[in-house]
Amino acid sequence: MIGIVVDKDFAIKHNPPFPRPMFVAYENPNRIKVIIDYFEKIKLFEDTKIIKLSPRVIDENVIKLAHSKYYIDSIKRLSSFGSGFLGDEVFYTEDTFDLAKKAIGGAITALEKVINQEVDQSLALIRPPGHHALREMGSGLCIFNNIANAVLYLREKSNYKKKIAIIDIDAHFGDGIVQYFYNDPSVLYFSIHEFDFLEGELGFPDELGEGEGMGKNINFPVPTGLNDAEFLEIFDILTPILKEFKPDLIIVAAGFDMYFADPVGNGNLTSISYFNFTKRILKLANEICGGKLSFILEGGYSLIGLPFCVYAVVKALLNEEYEKQIFENFNFKFESNIEEISAIKDSLKNLLSYYWNLIE
Repeated sequence: MIGIVVDKDFAIKHNPPFPRPMFVAYENPNRIKVIIDYFEKIKLFEDTKIIKLSPRVIDENVIKLAHSKYYIDSIKRLSSFGSGFLGDEVFYTEDTFDLAKKAIGGAITALEKVINQEVDQSLALIRPPGHHALREMGSGLCIFNNIANAVLYLREKSNYKKKIAIIDIDAHFGDGIVQYFYNDPSVLYFSIHEFDFLEGELGFPDELGEGEGMGKNINFPVPTGLNDAEFLEIFDILTPILKEFKPDLIIVAAGFDMYFADPVGNGNLTSISYFNFTKRILKLANEICGGKLSFILEGGYSLIGLPFCVYAVVKALLNEEYEKQIFENFNFKFESNIEEISAIKDSLKNLLSYYWNLIE
């Protein structure tokens, strides 16, 4: 049984009052609407192996697990004003606070249903995204940190103390999630993300964690233009580490902005990448933690590609076949990144060999 967290508010509210091509305009309700519309068109929710889940209703004490009262009050106050900007890359509207709170509740539901074995796996179709949000401020289209808040909820409210692995496949480094768990030995964070190797930025391989968390923060930066075959190279590092870490729960921060038509990312992936990734991570979850696996939506802004990418994840979770869309069947005329990716893997293996046995 696959649980999918859906709520009509995610397809209506927190609508940016700014036209494209303004960056923030891409994070809009249509992201969820096109997914739900497609699922309804193909009658996915009539599948007896799929169950709809509703976000848990939470109060502000839950948000305080991850964010300061000042920041929470600031979002409430700004939402009451109507609309505007919170920094350069975060907008707010009159319903932002309520929807961002509901997004946390959606992430909590997705995780709870899996660890309580009420569903086999889950997928939370929530927004605004969260993996850039910090304790004291929003960032990169994110208001509250949905995944961090949900994990802290499990820890504090459900007394769930078991090990958790977070696999972040968004095109952008989840600098928010990292800062919550950088010194936590019970949370493994693994991120594959685009990286500016000329200028440099956060998310470099030598950011390994702190204190007891050393070796539990793993960054796999990649050059732009990553293709379907190159994307799966992460498993050479990820597989042995997950098998050794043995988490009780695997969370995927499911960003789809490495998709070739995404207006924000710079990858060349097609929907088949997300199908193949899900098949691989599900196989590992079945071997390691009884299949306890949850996908939480982060980025992904192509209104044409997003429904197919998410559907590819669902098909893999259902152990069914999937073929990429006919408009994705073309060859990119770009140079291969495989040599650079091999060098990144070698560098990571050297850095991580002190903490993990990377020889399977």
